[in-house]
Amino acid sequence: MATEYDAPRKTDDDTESIEALKERVPDKTSGSIDVDDADNPGSFELEGGDLSEHDLDVVVLPAQADEFTCVECFLVKHRSQIDHETKLGPICLECAA
Repeated sequence: MATEYDAPRKTDDDTESIEALKERVPDKTSGSIDVDDADNPGSFELEGGDLSEHDLDVVVLPAQADEFTCVECFLVKHRSQIDHETKLGPICLECAA
């Protein structure tokens, strides 16, 4: 049997009254909060535990002679990735694409 997809579809929900629909929709002004929200866990902990009391030392090296900083994405890249130079500075291949 062929199905006409352009024809309007009639269901039992079409005859439902506005009052019945309002009863099913939760009241936004009620102030109740869904505590068991599985999509947004409030107490998410990483497997490694709490690292807040530890100081992490990171060594930051300045840009080397064969590197440049792209003026579009501000990433430090190797000179072989320069696409072109502007009056502001070099643009990398990825930003020029």
